[in-house]
Amino acid sequence: MKYIHQRDNWPKFYWDTALIQPLLSEVRHQQGRLLGRVEDWGSRLREEASMDAIVSDVITSSEIEGETLPTDQVRSSVARKLGLETGGVVAVSRNVEGIVEMILDATQDYEKKRSHERFYSWQASLSPQMGQND
Repeated sequence: MKYIHQRDNWPKFYWDTALIQPLLSEVRHQQGRLLGRVEDWGSRLREEASMDAIVSDVITSSEIEGETLPTDQVRSSVARKLGLETGGVVAVSRNVEGIVEMILDATQDYEKKRSHERFYSWQASLSPQMGQND
């Protein structure tokens, strides 16, 4: 499987609107149905589903960079940062903590202004020694 950044045409995107429009419409319809069903879940199930999605994002994003993270550490870190009772069960390395911090900031505070300071904080999260020297 090739990641998108490994494709020959990266980052020059093109698409056929007539071809993808029906597919996008169906996906949007199914998304609405799913969200309707999720509303019927209790808050605990919604929290678990959200945590699972974030854990998957962290692990997959790291795999793209060639790094395999321990799932139990990622799960523990995410749970603790979201304030869930399952957080902190497993000891978590500083590397995993930094990656989780950066991804949560990027995905949960996506409307926050992008700035050099924000990018530097991400860099410090990923490489704490770099943040101390700057």
